Amino acid sequence: MANSLTTGRVHALDNLRASMMWLGIVLHVAVNYMSGPSPLPFRDRESTMFADVTLFFIHTFRMPVFFMLAGFLAAMMVDTRGVKAMVRNRVRRLALPFAVFWPPVFIAMGVLVLAFAHLMARGTIGIDLALAPRMPSGHNGLNTMHMWFLYYLFLLCMIAGLLCAVEESIPMRLRQGVQVVMSVLARNWWGFLVLAIPMAIIGSGYRAGILAQTGSFVPNVNELVHNGMFFLFGWTIYRLRDGLLPHYARHCWKFAAAGLLFYSGSGFLLQLFLKAPATPHLQLAIAYVYGSAGWLWSIALIGGFVRYLPTQNRVLRYISDSSYWVFMVHMLFTIGFGVLLYNAPLGALAKMGINIVATTLVCLATYHLFVRNTWIGVLLNGKRHSERLALAATAPA
Repeated sequence: MANSLTTGRVHALDNLRASMMWLGIVLHVAVNYMSGPSPLPFRDRESTMFADVTLFFIHTFRMPVFFMLAGFLAAMMVDTRGVKAMVRNRVRRLALPFAVFWPPVFIAMGVLVLAFAHLMARGTIGIDLALAPRMPSGHNGLNTMHMWFLYYLFLLCMIAGLLCAVEESIPMRLRQGVQVVMSVLARNWWGFLVLAIPMAIIGSGYRAGILAQTGSFVPNVNELVHNGMFFLFGWTIYRLRDGLLPHYARHCWKFAAAGLLFYSGSGFLLQLFLKAPATPHLQLAIAYVYGSAGWLWSIALIGGFVRYLPTQNRVLRYISDSSYWVFMVHMLFTIGFGVLLYNAPLGALAKMGINIVATTLVCLATYHLFVRNTWIGVLLNGKRHSERLALAATAPA
């Protein structure tokens, strides 16, 4: 296993990325059927507490894992190709796709949200600008939508590139201090107790202690620090991969069990908050416990996939290859199928299941037919799929 962790592509992390991508579909379908306060201004007439629990559960670890994987990959590119190559790659693979896809997706999502609002108000599909809903975050104008991930990931990669470029001008003690601190926190079981402190401080200023993404094009310091912590941790995992990845693999069940305890605690505290929402100390407590669960489960997932899915899996590799495309367009389908199912004589759970399956199939079908071997695939994933297969066939084992 050591060779697969220290050289070349780490298939376990590809498999993990594919799984987290699909959970994004589940999460964004669940938003349509929440029974409690929703982060989005539209919902189906049917609701279920199962959707709230699903959202709360997946949100704990999904984006932390993505930012850890992004930090790992960025560190790998700097190590193998150099800082300039990493920056060029991130401009080509993050900034350019964002610039190409954001305008049409923004317009299409706007139309779908208006159609959803028309259904909620009048029971029929239509467009009426007077019914335009107000987003809970307060950003009704241009916003990054779900693509905020690309936006902040690009910012973090540019910050990392800048710091690497001026590394020699940074005092040696400061550089060594950061490396030692992150190394100690990453190696020891109690590290998450310290890592969760910044999350708690940030989260305490948000409802129920959970950071809410604004979607603003103006960088938000809280969001940058929150996501940057996971990015830096992923960077650290790469630097210490020979020791950390096997360590996380051996103890993945311990991390998972500890995460479950903290997650259960956050659920209990959240129930108290819903009864007494004006308690600021309760928000701080929820933020800390929920953040701890996020750290523990993210580490458990990385270790679990290294331990149990360390080799290339054909299904997960296909989903991993499609993940960028699916990320870009999946919300169009989760909302679109939500509109089509709105008046269906079905319960919330049935609608959730149909929406998840339909969105998954349509996303994969459009990827296979219109992206995989086209210029869109080159834009999102680099070389054409057929070229990558040819290179893999001629590469040494």
